[in-house]
Amino acid sequence: MDAVQGTLDELGTPLSEVTFVVFDLETTGGSPAEHAITEIGAVKVKAGEVLGEFSTLVDPGGPIPPFISVLTGITDAMVVAAPRIEAVLPSFLEFVSGAVLVAHNAGFDTRFVKAACAALGYPPPVNPVVDTVDLARRVLTRDEVPNAKLGTLARFFRSPTEPCHRALQDARATVDVLHGLIGRAGSFQVHTLEELKSFVRAPTPEQQRKRHLAESVPHAPGVYLFEDERGEILYIGKSTNLRNRVRSYFTASETRPRVREMIGIADRVRHVVCATALEAEVRELRLIGGAKPRYNRRSRFPEKVVWLKLTQEPFPRLSIVREVRDDDAAYLGPFSSARAADDARTALHEAVPLRQCTQRLTASTRVPACALHEMGRCGAPCAGHESPADYALHAEAARRAMQHDADAVYTAVSARMERLSVEQRYEEASVDRDRLATFIRAAARMQRLSALTRIPQMVAASPAFDGGWDIHVIRYGRLAAAGVMPRGTHPVPFVESLVATAESVLPGPGPTHAATAEETECILRWLESPGIRLVEVDGQWSLPAQGAARHKARIDLAYRGLDHKALR
Repeated sequence: MDAVQGTLDELGTPLSEVTFVVFDLETTGGSPAEHAITEIGAVKVKAGEVLGEFSTLVDPGGPIPPFISVLTGITDAMVVAAPRIEAVLPSFLEFVSGAVLVAHNAGFDTRFVKAACAALGYPPPVNPVVDTVDLARRVLTRDEVPNAKLGTLARFFRSPTEPCHRALQDARATVDVLHGLIGRAGSFQVHTLEELKSFVRAPTPEQQRKRHLAESVPHAPGVYLFEDERGEILYIGKSTNLRNRVRSYFTASETRPRVREMIGIADRVRHVVCATALEAEVRELRLIGGAKPRYNRRSRFPEKVVWLKLTQEPFPRLSIVREVRDDDAAYLGPFSSARAADDARTALHEAVPLRQCTQRLTASTRVPACALHEMGRCGAPCAGHESPADYALHAEAARRAMQHDADAVYTAVSARMERLSVEQRYEEASVDRDRLATFIRAAARMQRLSALTRIPQMVAASPAFDGGWDIHVIRYGRLAAAGVMPRGTHPVPFVESLVATAESVLPGPGPTHAATAEETECILRWLESPGIRLVEVDGQWSLPAQGAARHKARIDLAYRGLDHKALR
């Protein structure tokens, strides 16, 4: 039988014949359930030619947060006369009808469109979607671009339009990026819409060639280590099923550009089988901290932390230090950087008039007072205006705010933010908001860590899948032993044996003397998960009644969704 040449329909739709609508949204936040659209911009293109544009501001039905106004330049005054989303959505859906939707970080924009459709009774758009972030990660190397942000790609492809967090402007820049990426995809023999969609999802040749590296990995919980031909550890991960997880690195589901790059270098995969999933997670953290693999970003340098210390001297001050000593001083942390510690210190200074000078003072020191005294922000103990006993009240207030009750800091900084907002000094208010958030989160975290790390020994259990129990021994916030008690086993001798063979852990100062904060937080997450049973607790496990956790919930809610355009 003679071969029959396929039709164009069978070969796919050439990209030159595809109508794309490249669109972008600006919103009041990152959650469609809680935030609203403030601007829509879209550009319709085909074969490199612009067929039309769609652009409108949208009244979100409520105030635009000041930090969003700073980011986008869209203010309440600009949208007061704009149409509501119910008037805009039908026109936008008509504009995109029959086209392929394109967006940078498309998941964010499409979620808002679908949420608006659901709220107004419209069927969600079924248009094919192309995400320029995914496409860029597929066709560009890290040697060419350091990241997949819209601004980075626009500069790389020499777009005449600079992204600026305004919808139409960003959509126009994304059009240039799309055309540049399609041109790059052509070198991979991608010429049709169908090829483009499958290309983004397809595993690379390196992934396909190295699938055999997963063959010797068992179906068990544990840690896996990718190594190059010289034995250097490239990447460390953990899983409840090592075999399945390692195999996933060689499939189309693995699209992270750094990981795909790592796979191209990897020569072998080693594994460490663990008794429980918690042990695997803890061992992963310890191995990453020790080996510092170049393709792991999380917790690579757990030792590079700083603390905020209330010094032990006649007139204490807040100092940024790199270690916690056994000196009965008050500490707050750990912080990942000196800048974060300084932000927390500034927030605390807003509530407590501690001195901010760095010189050592004694009860007999007499030097001229600085400008902070004139501003009412320091009692000037240096000039003799405040006795050690009077100043000790400020030091005690600072210690209490750091360790037990953050109300004073939260109230003082919130009041300042309110004053700045009334004066329309939004950028200064946002700086104070960030400082307050840093202090509250650090205090809440330290109080949570300290609650566990002061306990000499805790034994806890969780149900295993086969009817047995995962048993863990925790000493001063460090995982000391892990084991699986089979179904039907008498618990007392099993627990006693596990405790007897557990790692010895000595007490020390601060909440992270025995383990990193990341390890203790990992254990805390497990302890707070459903089904956990406390077998033994040597001491009390409790949080301060007036702790910072109460305010952290408000802070986290206010910040929810602020990083929704991190890829831009």
